[in-house]
Amino acid sequence: MNWVVSKMDCVFCKIIEGKIPANKVYENGQSIAFLDINPVNKGHTLVVPKQHFVDLFAVPQPVLHDMIDAVQKVAQAVKNGVHAEGINIGMNNGGAAGQVVFHAHMHVIPRSGDDGLRHWPSKKYADGEITAVEKTIRQVLQ
Repeated sequence: MNWVVSKMDCVFCKIIEGKIPANKVYENGQSIAFLDINPVNKGHTLVVPKQHFVDLFAVPQPVLHDMIDAVQKVAQAVKNGVHAEGINIGMNNGGAAGQVVFHAHMHVIPRSGDDGLRHWPSKKYADGEITAVEKTIRQVLQ
């Protein structure tokens, strides 16, 4: 699959620049939020930094903090606006994780108990494996 990485070809950058119309619901200093044109449920909103960053790992902390502030505000508005019973917040980073548009963005997805969606399946650790994974992650964090 051909992934969008270049700012010049980025559909979100074009929305931010006003070159492509979007249903914008919120904007603050460094972030913008607009309705997803292919929603999981009605009210599904994307929160996007105004600057082009490919994914979570490229977003500077001040911009990420701004995005999270926007996500919290937008999530409350979506929940109340569409009378959702709950909200999923998600961010896909990399093609293997389902990222299609390579401009960092967070999904605010309204949920109801009868919307027919299921969560991803869980897996089990082999005996002792969870401790090995914990140690590996702790080592990387040091």
